[in-house]
Amino acid sequence: MTAEATGEVIVVSGLPGAGKTTLAAALARHFDKSVHLEADLLQKMIVRGGVWPGEEPIAQGFEQLALRGRNICSLADAFCHEGFTAIVDDVVIGDRFDEFTAHLATRPFYFILLLPSLETLRQRNLARGKDAFYQSEALYEVAQQTPRHGMRLDNSSETAQQTCNTILSRYRNEARVMAP
Repeated sequence: MTAEATGEVIVVSGLPGAGKTTLAAALARHFDKSVHLEADLLQKMIVRGGVWPGEEPIAQGFEQLALRGRNICSLADAFCHEGFTAIVDDVVIGDRFDEFTAHLATRPFYFILLLPSLETLRQRNLARGKDAFYQSEALYEVAQQTPRHGMRLDNSSETAQQTCNTILSRYRNEARVMAP
């Protein structure tokens, strides 16, 4: 693969119910060569012994979260090197931003943090039939305190397509993250 074939990496972050997966899939449809890398699917690939963050044993859940992060970054880099726009969908807040920055070799990359209101998160999680709001509520403050890198969007009152259009029109100017 030649240097001209290098793509780009876009990380779409947010809490459960923020719209990460829907938005990442919508964004991927706007590029000629793209891949949507959903981190939760990597976690689900663990057949036995999988522990989600927050489950017991707590330490093992966080170790697997770190493993998932390293692997999703490796996949994004590999696709990017082959000329794809790699769109990563994961909860990247707090210290996880630094972990992603350390593991993601592609520079620069683009980071979008979706930050709808707590009420919007509650309503979306209810509509999805998922019991994930307790996670969103607990992580909301962590997300608010995540260092300001890239682009932050309150997508509370926007449809997925509206948010997608906003990102496409602004991400190259506002979401760019360089190596520390």
